[in-house]
Amino acid sequence: MKMKHIKIGLIVMLSFVMVQCSDDFLDKTQPDTINTGNYPTNAEELITMVNGAYQPLQWPKLYNFRMWTSDIFAGNSIVGAGGGEDGIETTNLSNFVTTPSNEGVLDLWRGPWPGILRSNIVLAVGPGLNIDQAVKNRCLGEAYFLRAQYYFILVRFFGDVPLITEPQNSNSNLYPSRTSKDEVYALILSDLEKAVAMLPTKQELSEGDKGRATKGAALGLLAKVNLTLGKWQEVVDLTTKLETMGYSLNVDYSDNFSTETENSKESLFEVQYAANAGYDFWSNENQASWASTFTGPRSSNMVAGAYGWSQPTQEFFNSYENGDLRKDKTVLYQGCPDFAGIPYSASYSLTGYNLRKFLVPLSISPSYDNSPLNFPVLRYADILLMKAEALNELGNTSQAEAPLNLVRKRAGLANITTGLGKIDFREAVLHERRMELAFEGQRWFDLIRVDNGQYALSFFHSIGKSNADQHHLLLPIPQIERDRNPNLSQNPGY
Repeated sequence: MKMKHIKIGLIVMLSFVMVQCSDDFLDKTQPDTINTGNYPTNAEELITMVNGAYQPLQWPKLYNFRMWTSDIFAGNSIVGAGGGEDGIETTNLSNFVTTPSNEGVLDLWRGPWPGILRSNIVLAVGPGLNIDQAVKNRCLGEAYFLRAQYYFILVRFFGDVPLITEPQNSNSNLYPSRTSKDEVYALILSDLEKAVAMLPTKQELSEGDKGRATKGAALGLLAKVNLTLGKWQEVVDLTTKLETMGYSLNVDYSDNFSTETENSKESLFEVQYAANAGYDFWSNENQASWASTFTGPRSSNMVAGAYGWSQPTQEFFNSYENGDLRKDKTVLYQGCPDFAGIPYSASYSLTGYNLRKFLVPLSISPSYDNSPLNFPVLRYADILLMKAEALNELGNTSQAEAPLNLVRKRAGLANITTGLGKIDFREAVLHERRMELAFEGQRWFDLIRVDNGQYALSFFHSIGKSNADQHHLLLPIPQIERDRNPNLSQNPGY
């Protein structure tokens, strides 16, 4: 799937692009441009339109860069990179000196809107098409899932955001105000419930459609939304249903981050990438992953590119329990197992550590612009940990031990101590989430949702970031967008 990049702001999204359809979900054919007045009229065009709605997930503004770099301002790592002004926007975020002109914030604000627009077009046009009902349901279900995913990103980073549910054109309100986060969450929940009803299961997808949203992905995201809202019984019900749908943990933790085991039995949803896509690596047309190129240790010759981003902190490294098998599969450190036959030196990093999790060896990706590694968005381990947390919050701590221990067993760790109280067990689950989902763009959201953000502030203060306060838990609305749309209010404190 390919989309030609149109550089636009939030409101003036009056055109978009569409790609040729093929049997493969990730289509590498040359894109051609259409506008919102040229809507799909048949099944093939509707499928192509849905493909276009997935594509912004691949962009650097979201999962190819900004989502995983959120672990830097969540305190797991530092920018590292090339020094000087390289990554200054992320460094400022991590030091809580962010301003509304921060480029990283602008990326996170702008990243979801093209996907919302494209999903809205599918949802507006799809129901009226006279096409096979199964194809129609799948396309509509995918659009509901994707719109929910994009809004879920926005509402957690920014709080109140404009709620746009129809395709925009020249007659639309091009200067919408922000809508309360409660209304945004209501739409997300409604969209995901519709997606659950319409989407096929993972097992029902053809080989060429692997990677598309499924019923399991929608149920999992619905559980994550309810977890964020503290709706514990709903989380238990949804995760229990997922336990019957054929998902399970991979035997080897690193199989979640290998080009050979993508879309595995543990995967509910991952952003799809491909090598040899034939487009500029730095553009939105690119379909190769940035993760290996950007996180590879500088001057190491371990991977192609190797820009040294996201170097784990000593505090994060020390947080591993003795015997945790995930450590050697997540972090490079002095004396760790070689990567692709190459030993690691602590001199490659400012902290003495680099990420190993997303590295692709030269034998698979010999050039910096060619990594095909998918990015995990939702895994079954996350489902188990959500269930453990929710059961504990409902007072069923003894029952909560089982799903938590499944994740710990795969990590080579002993069962959690029995008889823990609710607060201690909650801390154990949050610790497990940190280590299990490290650098997957999950930590920031876990920090800010617990105890109305006080959990985040306590953590940041404990690692020396004493200037962090409540207003930093939402990002500022970018000033350039407020200049273009005077109806956009600013978050408090900015």
